[in-house]
Amino acid sequence: MKLLNQSMTYLSVSILAIVTLWATVFYFNMLSEIKSSIDEGLENHKRVIIKNAQQDHTILTKNYFDESFFTIEQIDKNQALSIKDLYLDTFLNMQDADDDAPEAEPVRMLITAFELDNAYYKLKVANSMVEEDDLMQELLYDIIWLYICLIVAIIFINNLVLKKLWTPFYNLLHQLKDYRLGKTKNLPQVQTNTKEFTDLQNAVNTLLQHTVATYEQQKKFIGNASHELQTPLAIVTNKLELLLEDGNLQQTQAENIAEVMAIIERLVRLNKSLLLLTKIENKQFLEHKTISLNKTVNNSIQDYQDIANFKEVSFRYTEHDDLGVKMDPALANVIVSNLFKNAIFHNYDGGTIAIDIAKNSLTISNTSNTEKLDGKLIFNRFYKPNHNTKGTGLGLAIVKAISDLYGFKISYQYNNNRHSFKITFPLTA
Repeated sequence: MKLLNQSMTYLSVSILAIVTLWATVFYFNMLSEIKSSIDEGLENHKRVIIKNAQQDHTILTKNYFDESFFTIEQIDKNQALSIKDLYLDTFLNMQDADDDAPEAEPVRMLITAFELDNAYYKLKVANSMVEEDDLMQELLYDIIWLYICLIVAIIFINNLVLKKLWTPFYNLLHQLKDYRLGKTKNLPQVQTNTKEFTDLQNAVNTLLQHTVATYEQQKKFIGNASHELQTPLAIVTNKLELLLEDGNLQQTQAENIAEVMAIIERLVRLNKSLLLLTKIENKQFLEHKTISLNKTVNNSIQDYQDIANFKEVSFRYTEHDDLGVKMDPALANVIVSNLFKNAIFHNYDGGTIAIDIAKNSLTISNTSNTEKLDGKLIFNRFYKPNHNTKGTGLGLAIVKAISDLYGFKISYQYNNNRHSFKITFPLTA
């Protein structure tokens, strides 16, 4: 979730929680005030009724509720002394002009007792709560509308005010996503007066400057290493070839020179592989475009056909779908070539290599006399299950490095005396 949305979520929850608490307290306070006001009216009505009863004794016989909303019942002294003023909410059957029959309506009632001419009476005085209930209902609706207005206000503030406030941060983040070492010339810059964003920009640019400097040093070192190592090795190889062509060497000397030349050739391959691995890890391959892996595989089959024929290894190629992958074309060729070389050189005479292309995967498997390899070590640098192997031990490490660079998934399986390597590519929209 974006930081902007998280801040809006926390803000919304906090405000709504505060409003909920406030609305609850406000509702019950209003209800208490309304009931307190009605109770004062009932108390005043009680005094008026007692005063009228002193002047008109017929009132003392009123034992039913009508439009006057009170009843009087004669009781004994003990019962009267036990009655204290009691206010309660209850219902009375009343019939309005638009009602066909009496209906239960909410009322606020005062139950009390009084003495008149040495006689004791129980008085019930009621006040209709219909209008007050309507008021509370309107109050509830107002609170609901307040909630709606708050939600709309929060969304408005988020989309206009907060979004504008966070714009420099997202601009800086977008520039960082598009930043490429060795390709992007300018450091990320945003216009803002917010101190935190300015500090973040300065810290990021300081790190980027240090990273660029380190990257340029590594790039220069790789270039120098490539030149300084390849040139002496080429010179030594040429001089050894001249010695072999001389013809004055003994058989033992010629064999020793041939072994040295094989070691030098291996050093050349090892140097190239290490330099390539370093470039991959430093992300120096910047060309990204969608390529046809089907075409790359077909070209590799043609390139390695002569070597395969020499070793009497045959290809079985199956295409289930067209596989397009977004990556550097040179690295696509490297990843396929290394898998092909691995499948050919670790095969036996008369063996087979099966290549299978699906919608989002490439699988290359080969026959072999060797047992299952260690899946945890097979992609490590210089891993050799057989010390007699003449390879550099970097082929599969390079394949793994390229896969990690682009987020591909490479896996190894061993079934029916066949070693199988499968690369799964992310599905593209």
